[in-house]
Amino acid sequence: MKININKTEDDLLSAFAEYFIETAKSSIAERGAFNVVLAGGNSPNKLYELLTSPSYNKKIDWTKLFYFFGDERCVPENDIQNNAGMVQQTLFTPLQISPDKIFKIDTSLSPNEAAAKYREVIKNHFKGSTPHFDLIILGLGENAHTASLFPYHSVLKETTATVKEVFLHEENRYRVTMTAPLINEAHHIAFLVYGKNKAEAVRHVLKDKTDIQNYPAQLIQPVHGDLQWFLDEASAPH
Repeated sequence: MKININKTEDDLLSAFAEYFIETAKSSIAERGAFNVVLAGGNSPNKLYELLTSPSYNKKIDWTKLFYFFGDERCVPENDIQNNAGMVQQTLFTPLQISPDKIFKIDTSLSPNEAAAKYREVIKNHFKGSTPHFDLIILGLGENAHTASLFPYHSVLKETTATVKEVFLHEENRYRVTMTAPLINEAHHIAFLVYGKNKAEAVRHVLKDKTDIQNYPAQLIQPVHGDLQWFLDEASAPH
């Protein structure tokens, strides 16, 4: 595991954008494509906006990228809480990404059906072999959750590399999420975390003894790939 600490939020976003570009280039060179799993939320959205800027939008062949989502809230795509809808505005539309490169979780279905369909979408894309995404981008909640792997939820005990629906009592709403075993099959996994409000969660995940139920992000341990954390000074453990 590598921890990258950057002085400011802007420094952090620039460092992650460079990492994204270099990882994409190497994946395209090695495998002819870049299968990336995106995270929702405010932190990644600033990254996506940066990637569409003149500093980065010509650095890679965007037609070689395939886009997936690590989790999704079961709300309509036009809902402000929908991850895919937000990424559509900040990344896909500005870069004019072809819809056939984008694999969204279909929230028009029931949560169970949406999870089952997404499992099938991933299986078909990887032609039935074990899915090894090239890069999975993750955020971190203040309660140390990542994707939709929340404290004390049964999905934390899932041992299959799959996609599951989860009901969050605190939100009174379903989500669909990749399980930790699926995430851990990736070639590269990177957390993007910043702000002093995340410092306690980062410290728990990185410094405390293993306590998966309390700190679900500790589940992220790549099987074959590498794990990096991108932090600013405010969120970094001291």
